[in-house]
Amino acid sequence: MVKNNYPYFLDTFVGQLPVGESFDLVERRLSIGGRDGRMYFLDGLSDGQKGQLLLDFLMEISVREMKNIESADQFLASLVPFITATAESDVNMAAKQMYAGLAAILLDGLDKILIVDIRRYPLRGIEEPEKEKTLRGAKDGFNESIMSNIGLIRRRIRDNRLIFKYHMIGAKSKTDVAVCYMKGIVDDALLEKVTSALDNIKIDSISVGDQSIVEQLMKEFHRGRGGLASSFNPFPKVRYTQRPDVVCAHLTEGKIAIIVDNTPTVLLLPVGIFNFTQDMDDYYFPLITGNYLRLLRILNMVLILLATPVYLLTCEGHIEAPFDLDFILPKDDYALPVFWQFLLLELAIDALKLASLNTPNSLGMSLSVIGALILGEFSIDSGWFIAQTILVMAVVALASFTQPSMELSYGIKFIRVMLLIGCHLWGFWGFFGGLFLAFLMLVTTKTVSGHSYLFPLIPFYWPALKKLLFRTSR
Repeated sequence: MVKNNYPYFLDTFVGQLPVGESFDLVERRLSIGGRDGRMYFLDGLSDGQKGQLLLDFLMEISVREMKNIESADQFLASLVPFITATAESDVNMAAKQMYAGLAAILLDGLDKILIVDIRRYPLRGIEEPEKEKTLRGAKDGFNESIMSNIGLIRRRIRDNRLIFKYHMIGAKSKTDVAVCYMKGIVDDALLEKVTSALDNIKIDSISVGDQSIVEQLMKEFHRGRGGLASSFNPFPKVRYTQRPDVVCAHLTEGKIAIIVDNTPTVLLLPVGIFNFTQDMDDYYFPLITGNYLRLLRILNMVLILLATPVYLLTCEGHIEAPFDLDFILPKDDYALPVFWQFLLLELAIDALKLASLNTPNSLGMSLSVIGALILGEFSIDSGWFIAQTILVMAVVALASFTQPSMELSYGIKFIRVMLLIGCHLWGFWGFFGGLFLAFLMLVTTKTVSGHSYLFPLIPFYWPALKKLLFRTSR
């Protein structure tokens, strides 16, 4: 004889709900087949049409149909025509599912709570992400719904080996997180490490989605081995993307993707520095064009790292201007040293980027005009800057936009500032000392899988390095 848990559920499940306090929590008292019942759902996360269909179905169940129903599983098997419907005996899990948008139904005489999916989340479209536009590629992108994002990946990889593992993180937020991988291709040891780290995360709320997950993962991965040093390492160990095709390409290479609900950004790991030189446009164009674009991206990476330190050394006479390019050197006197001009321009450009993010579209033109005045003729006439330093920083700023990863771009920026400081204090030796420190940092950095950040350069493995440096046929 199955136990009737209806009184217990009224006391434990309903007792913890803020019925009457929170207006979006709806309680509907019912008579289902002659038995007392209650339905609970969240108005803002439910589909009104689905909810009405469910209510109509429940109200039409006759006493005769309910006569021989003794358990929740029997009720689901015999009477419920909804695809996504389960029975839950754990009241805490039932509450979590209800707060995710599902309907919880309590029925006298049953041993479990019925959970029926009637949710409909507020969503925006799957339009192409602003930061990762492509010239010829697909124009869809992730949104803030974890199920929509899973669907975009599943649509591209129709394989039994594609696996999604579910996690719930955050004592208060209870955020849905999915770990995605290709079984048989992924590194099983790394997969176990990632899933174990996610299970061990103890945090109240995933307030900023993907970044909170990354920070907690890094704490778990670096626990007991130089966590402070890792915190000051500017190079990213996770790649962020909003493009489904990028995620699918990495999954087929054995990478792991972490999808977090309420954020359109998917995390990819493990990654080394050479993974950031790749972009989807490389593969949407012919082989020679793709190689040209990738070579241009790598050269720009070198340019944004070395342009300002080398120019500073040239201005201070530590090295001569190459190829008779003396005209790039300042001819007139200037009040502010070139080092301080570059440092101020670094801050000014980042400040303008932040200002553009917080500027309404209708005022975007005004910001452009103001920025041009600040970093243009007025700044030169006032004696703060010279035309050459503004030109060099403008080239560096434009070249940085060729990098698909904003995180790596800022990592290179911090190294560039370190080189500037070294050149200003110790000249030629400061420049090479800064390069040595940067190389040492890269060599000692490990990916989340524990491998070299410079692999396949260190240790050297040409077949893999060739695919990362050059666009090859797939």
